[in-house]
Amino acid sequence: MRISVWLLAVVFALNFTASAQSGTKQITLEDIWKDNTFRMKGVPGFNAMNDGKNYTQIDREGKHQYIRVYSLETGDKVRTIFDNATNKFGGTELSVQSYTFSKDEKKMLLRTEGEHIYRRSELQRVYVFDLASGAISLLDYEKVLHATFSPDGTKVAFVKDNNLYYKDLLKNVVVPVTTDGERNKIINGNCDWVYEEEFSFTRAFDWSEGSAYLAYYRFDESMVPEYTIAKYTGLYPEQYTYKYPKAGERNSVVQIKIYNLAKKTTTIADIGRETDQYIPRIAWTKAPDKVCIYRMNRLQNKMDFLLADATTGKTSVIFTDKNDKYIEIGDAATFLPDGHTMIIASERSGYNHLYLRDWKTDELFDLTAGNFDVESLIGVDAKRELMYYTAAQKSSLRRNLYVVDLNGNNKNMLTEDGGTHDITPCEGYNYFLDRHSSLNSVPVYSLIDAKGKVVRTLEDNTELAAKMKEYNLGELTLTRLPGVSGQLNTWMITPPGFDKTKKYPVLMYQYSGPGSQQVADRFPLGNYFWHQMLAQKGYIIVCVDGTGTGFRGEEFRKKTYMQLGKYESDDQIAVAKHLGTLPYVDKDRIGIWGWSYGGFMSATCIMKGADVFKSAIAVAPVTNWRYYDNIYTERYMRTPQENPKGYDENSPENMVAKLKGKFLLVHGTADDNVHFQNSVSLTKELIKANKQFDNEYYPDKTHGISGGNTRLHLFTKMTNFILENL
Repeated sequence: MRISVWLLAVVFALNFTASAQSGTKQITLEDIWKDNTFRMKGVPGFNAMNDGKNYTQIDREGKHQYIRVYSLETGDKVRTIFDNATNKFGGTELSVQSYTFSKDEKKMLLRTEGEHIYRRSELQRVYVFDLASGAISLLDYEKVLHATFSPDGTKVAFVKDNNLYYKDLLKNVVVPVTTDGERNKIINGNCDWVYEEEFSFTRAFDWSEGSAYLAYYRFDESMVPEYTIAKYTGLYPEQYTYKYPKAGERNSVVQIKIYNLAKKTTTIADIGRETDQYIPRIAWTKAPDKVCIYRMNRLQNKMDFLLADATTGKTSVIFTDKNDKYIEIGDAATFLPDGHTMIIASERSGYNHLYLRDWKTDELFDLTAGNFDVESLIGVDAKRELMYYTAAQKSSLRRNLYVVDLNGNNKNMLTEDGGTHDITPCEGYNYFLDRHSSLNSVPVYSLIDAKGKVVRTLEDNTELAAKMKEYNLGELTLTRLPGVSGQLNTWMITPPGFDKTKKYPVLMYQYSGPGSQQVADRFPLGNYFWHQMLAQKGYIIVCVDGTGTGFRGEEFRKKTYMQLGKYESDDQIAVAKHLGTLPYVDKDRIGIWGWSYGGFMSATCIMKGADVFKSAIAVAPVTNWRYYDNIYTERYMRTPQENPKGYDENSPENMVAKLKGKFLLVHGTADDNVHFQNSVSLTKELIKANKQFDNEYYPDKTHGISGGNTRLHLFTKMTNFILENL
């Protein structure tokens, strides 16, 4: 009876079952990683204009590149504002990678020759383009970071060599705001490594509303421990050294400074005497001389919102948020024109919701409420007193766009139910770009109006949909499976021609990190076409979002606090055991794989669940949280000094004696995020325990292990390992 009920659940659960494709072709690794057979189209360079009627985008036609204006309502071309064949710099055609307008849309910054530093930071050669005259000038003779127009369009701020500058476009002069920048010591206007990675931003300066001030971060990272990566580029390896604070180690000392452009003076904001703390955001209010500074303690369970005066640096606390475990940082804080209210996000109800805070009257009331998580604040239409946001209200697997009055009344869902809607607002909030997809429906980019009505389709990916019909794909289903924490959201791909009377091997895939989500009603799911290729070869592919994953409320997500890996692996093992009871699953051929946090999990599962999993692949795994950065790790684990058992008892390198199955360990040697040290340490312990395993390292490759033939080589290795060992 138990099996029969489960089978019915697979077929009918959540009405998300989709039919397999009717084609006959077999997917190859070259299709995925070389020929780009399943390429998805987007809307490149989409930028809505101030008039609320038009947008711009980059068009490429052969070697020529254009930036054109199109009508939002009709899609008709209005005009061309940049043509690299005619708008040249010194006779040279520019290849524009991205662009931004000044606020008045009279000038543009054209960004070229991008050179990534870390995940989000990118050096670029930047040009200033005057739309009226067609003149193009070089912002600086060297590549720079974070070129940003002032709101009045007369200046451009940027970072170079750890110092903050601005260029006065009217006078054609560059003014240094700071001069003390020094590599691996002082950073002005740009984040240090750990802030960039874990607080998800890298431009560490912001213009005031009236262009009179620049507020910026100063990082003193001189006492932060260094990490060195060998890069094998010549006869002698190059040694790249940077500041990386591991769990329990010292951080940069951060100051927030405010530069007065007229007086050429700098004021230091009062953020308190404590230096062992975080400043995860700054944001100017609508007042010309007031900036909000987020101040968070090192435990990351208390955050103060400080209102700083630009002229004196004096601050006052306008709101404090607390949590028993930790607070996640987002970008929800939005200041309203009245000068004393803001919208913030908080989990104080047990779910992530949006609140209106009036610090003048000391009031706080909810704009959203219920047993669901708000995903993001899309924007605030202050004139109409409306707030737009996306939430998982209908289901934790879906996202929809909602609108609500700023008094919390008249909430309406604007997008059609089902699937996932990723929303980008257009200026004026009359239109929104909606990227909509569902489990087996390719992404469609539509322009919708303020009532949710589709105005027109910008891109429907019909070519991809038609291409997929040529292939014999397995059936993809969303359901739930039992773990130690109850019923868990799951997706499953069964092989084409699936026969319930036969036995199939199972490959489980997961990420499992705090707040993450791999199981959702969207397309494509993780490594979708490679998993479909394996299904064609006779494997059932299963992905389960276990304890700690997102959009099921705070209690479910924060259960992993202080012991990362414990409940997550318990869930994966429990699901694998359950799968082994099904009549069409070969319980002796169940494997698991993952990347990064998922690699940590797959390594843990093959050891902790040695009698359940036959094989596992761990790509770029954390193998002991002592090796990872302090902001991420301490948020969920506190320090190793406070919580040694939490670190060590759930560490794969301390479980190697249990290993029985086949294990493949993969890492890039130049991984600046999850250091190669993790895999080296695990390798040492495996050798000590005399455990045989396979490994593959990728010279000079970072956490993404990509570039050239790298991905093709990696997935060929992984495919062969699965075919041979599962």
